[in-house]
Amino acid sequence: MLRHVVLFTWSDDADEERREQTLAALRRLPEEVGGMTAFAVGPDAGLRPGNAHTALVADFPDVEAWRRYAEDPVHLQVIADHVTPVLAARTAVQYEV
Repeated sequence: MLRHVVLFTWSDDADEERREQTLAALRRLPEEVGGMTAFAVGPDAGLRPGNAHTALVADFPDVEAWRRYAEDPVHLQVIADHVTPVLAARTAVQYEV
C-alpha cells in the first residue's frame, strides 16, 4: 500500500471562505477521482505556530493507483482551480505502508 501525504500552506489571499471552498473541493476527490482505499483532509488544529494550514492523507493499493490519481484530469483541475491560486507552499511525500 502507498500512502500519499500533502501539507498545504495558504497565501494571504486564502480567507476563511476560500479555504472552506478548497477543502470542499479536495474532499470530493474520493468520489470524483477514486482509486484510494482511505482518504482524509482537514485544517490544522492550531496547536503550534508555524504548522502548515491543511493536511491531506490518502492511501492507495499500489503505485499505479496513485499515478492514475495524480494524473487524473479532475484531480489536476481541482489543483488548478482551488489549490494553486492560494498556495504559498506545498510539501508532499509518498511512502510504502
